[in-house]
Amino acid sequence: MSASVGPRPLVVHVRWDDPSLGRQAARTTIDELVGDADRGLTVSEFSGDDYSLAAVVDAARTPSMFTPYRVVVAWGFERFKADELEVVIGYLDDVDEGTSLVLIQGPQSEGRRQPKALTDALKRAGATVVDAKKPSGKGLRDWVEHELSISDVRLDPAARSLVTSQLGEDVSRLPGVLAALTSSFGPGARLGVDEVAPFLGGAGGAPPWDLTDAIDKGDPALALEKLHRMMEAGGRHPLAIMSSLQAHVSRWLRLHGSGASTEKEAAEVLGIKPFPARKALDRAQYMGGARIGRAVELLAEADLQLRGAIAWPPEQVLDVLVVRLCRLAR
Repeated sequence: MSASVGPRPLVVHVRWDDPSLGRQAARTTIDELVGDADRGLTVSEFSGDDYSLAAVVDAARTPSMFTPYRVVVAWGFERFKADELEVVIGYLDDVDEGTSLVLIQGPQSEGRRQPKALTDALKRAGATVVDAKKPSGKGLRDWVEHELSISDVRLDPAARSLVTSQLGEDVSRLPGVLAALTSSFGPGARLGVDEVAPFLGGAGGAPPWDLTDAIDKGDPALALEKLHRMMEAGGRHPLAIMSSLQAHVSRWLRLHGSGASTEKEAAEVLGIKPFPARKALDRAQYMGGARIGRAVELLAEADLQLRGAIAWPPEQVLDVLVVRLCRLAR
């Protein structure tokens, strides 16, 4: 997700869904465009609710007097409506060779989509797209590893593992953590757990697959830790967690008796990618029909309890369910 724009493009479209990651990607993009030029003379930035796109285009059309090119930046580009975008669309069809225009766009407001005319104009202009969106799944771990590998400080394997575990899904904290470590210890410093731990703060939310992996291992202590991180730091509703557990067990149920015996066959039955299909197939074969049936019963019982069948707090219902599933998985 690092912003790398290569040779100086004439149009860059930065898209983000997390403010921290978006700012980081935008600033990295701008720095790469400016290069060794004088930033004060090269960059014109527009932000807030008061600027107009006409002013942005005027700046992009204005020749630079003291530097070889200009970098014009429009923050908060998502706030403009379709009729306001016409002036930018016109510019995209006739870009100025002496300017790099950077459009920084956050999430669209509910019910709104990016106009097709703008999408088409960006394509015609050959815009470089920088996606600063929060990674998920395997991409989340890959992104964390990449950011650690290009950081100005070097973390030993134990410290890297601690960062990945502690931040969980809250990866938007990572750039700030790395910046603080660099500022405190200096570029090139080699750091271990003792140096890194104080900068990490509280544990971030855990993704659903961390919980289901812990359950599959039959490790109740680890599973409860992941469960509580999902609810507390991650802010997940108990019914949403229940839905994840039901989806996990339903894969076993669908594969049991399906005749699927290979990764490819399991992927076809489940309609998912081969890697998670292989994991589901291995678990279904290991659990067997009787234990899969019992898991379904436990989920159904807990679902009723979450909906008021018992006077327990939702957290207690899920705690008991997760421990029972762990015991079943052993």
